[in-house]
Amino acid sequence: MGDVPDVEAVETEDEYIHVRFRDPDEFDTIRTPDWAENPAQDVSEGAEVRTGQEEDSDEWEVQSVLIKKSVGEDKARDQAKEIVDKIND
Repeated sequence: MGDVPDVEAVETEDEYIHVRFRDPDEFDTIRTPDWAENPAQDVSEGAEVRTGQEEDSDEWEVQSVLIKKSVGEDKARDQAKEIVDKIND
């Protein structure tokens, strides 16, 4: 099992619940990569993973996971952690 970072914030916006693991300001670039779509969709239909790359780094880290609003914040937090765990495996 990979290391799952702590959840920094859970915020509901528009159609998604944003489960934030790292501050977006920490990153130079943020993307929603295609390779993360399968693990995300396996856990929660419609979920998206945003990854960030720090300046002067080749590493991409999970910045946040977006879960459909209908799931609810508590369940979204658990699903986001499960998605990050799958990606880090």
